[in-house]
Amino acid sequence: MLKIAVIGLGDISNIHIPAIRNSKYAQLVAVCDHDPKCADKVNDIPFYTDYLHMLNEVNLDCVHICLPHHLHYSVTKAVVERGIHVILEKPLAHTIEDSRAMVELEEKYPNVKICVSLQNRLNQTVETLQQYINQGQYGELIGLKGIVTWHRPKAYYDVKPWRGQMKTAGGGVMINQSIHTLDLLQLFGGEIDSIRGSIDCLLDYGYDVEDTATAHIQYKNGATGLFFATISNAQNSSVEFQIVYEKAKFTIKDSQLTIATENGAKSKITEDEKLTGSKFYYGASHQKLIHTFYQEIWNDGTNYIHVRDTHTSMQMIELIRKSSECKQTLKMEVLA
Repeated sequence: MLKIAVIGLGDISNIHIPAIRNSKYAQLVAVCDHDPKCADKVNDIPFYTDYLHMLNEVNLDCVHICLPHHLHYSVTKAVVERGIHVILEKPLAHTIEDSRAMVELEEKYPNVKICVSLQNRLNQTVETLQQYINQGQYGELIGLKGIVTWHRPKAYYDVKPWRGQMKTAGGGVMINQSIHTLDLLQLFGGEIDSIRGSIDCLLDYGYDVEDTATAHIQYKNGATGLFFATISNAQNSSVEFQIVYEKAKFTIKDSQLTIATENGAKSKITEDEKLTGSKFYYGASHQKLIHTFYQEIWNDGTNYIHVRDTHTSMQMIELIRKSSECKQTLKMEVLA
């Protein structure tokens, strides 16, 4: 069995650890967090407060990194340099510079696998949508829309201040709550030509990360995209992702994929599996991503979400921010 460790025992580790325990391919053999109190969460597993100590002492096949954003690159680098595979929680990094460095790290160590947890790609709705689009029978792509209207109280930042600081989080609603939506916009839309974006703070929380972002995206294939995300909503509403073709409109909302044809008829195609006892927006694809990656380690395969696949969403965030600052449309090439 694969020997697995988790670094970082915050909220998202509550999704990773059960998935590890439920895998027939893996065994959780060590955990690490800087807070000694976290040892109580997994009192049957050896606990470390120093991840380097753990990496040097325990024989590991794969490490799950569930840390604040600014630690993603440095810890991933330390793990990969030891020849240990990685499952990295989103985002890829907290800055565009660290994101580029992560791409270089993947290229430098081609035999070490780094899987980025943009697990919404593995949702039943998203995978089925890809299958429908691959049929190529709906005409030209016209446009895409990604809408995220969630709620985060001030206490969300107060309890973990790193979330509200650019130097540690790298941003707010874009990099934290809606990076999955940005990822799907580039995945289905194709190569991006330019972006005009705007970010703001509608909530008086006193932190320096954006709580609201909008963007108009121009794709090289002629299609356009609309992105809107905020945490100033009264509650967490369903994410809406929509793709419009000449002959059909596909919509993912309320965890369901629907199609509306030229004659206006709308029908349900499929629905996402839900993760019992968890936040509705987590879905069940974390477990699918983890189990798939373990199989790829076993088989030395490449069917997982690579670093190079996720760098574009980091570029989108940077371009939206820069466009907001200069109030101009910016070409994607400025970040090449």
